[in-house]
Amino acid sequence: VYGAAEMAASYGTVTPVPADRVLETSDGMVLAVGGRELRFADTPGHAKHHHCIWDAASRGWFTGDTFGLSYREFDTARGAWLIPTSTPVQFEPDALRRSVERLLAEEPACMYLTHYGRVTDVARLGALFLGLLDRMVALGASVRGAPDRHAALKAGLLAIYVDSLARHECTLDEATIARLLALDIELNAQGMGIWLDRS
Repeated sequence: VYGAAEMAASYGTVTPVPADRVLETSDGMVLAVGGRELRFADTPGHAKHHHCIWDAASRGWFTGDTFGLSYREFDTARGAWLIPTSTPVQFEPDALRRSVERLLAEEPACMYLTHYGRVTDVARLGALFLGLLDRMVALGASVRGAPDRHAALKAGLLAIYVDSLARHECTLDEATIARLLALDIELNAQGMGIWLDRS
């Protein structure tokens, strides 16, 4: 558990922002920053509070985790690879699909991902994302009543990622993939478990 002492050691004293400096965003809101307009879109599915931000100047979305995670270790001659993230506790695959389809409808030139960086070839990545999301949902349905559901989710997610990376012409072996994605597999399995218990 990351407690007060650990927070203080890592970040020092956290000073609250004065309330009069806080701006609550809403779907469709436009904010002018540095001579360009940024438009907010309500994009639940990864988390209920998630907004993505459209920058018309770059034709790109700042996506937070809504458009998944992309690690440079998995880049190949085919380009970037990404995975949806279902980290606890508000994963809702149907809402996430609608949110990603909404982002893709703008025909963006790029996506700015929190983890990590700018990706292009968005149509291909969008199809990859939605296909992997469907496989995650199918996995969840198949192990819903498994005696050790969490372990089954983790094994199933690893199998999905290894298969997808092979199709992406990634040459890393399964042990390396498992090591690089260990934290994401754990968190995605936790989030899927919470979703399965809710649904």
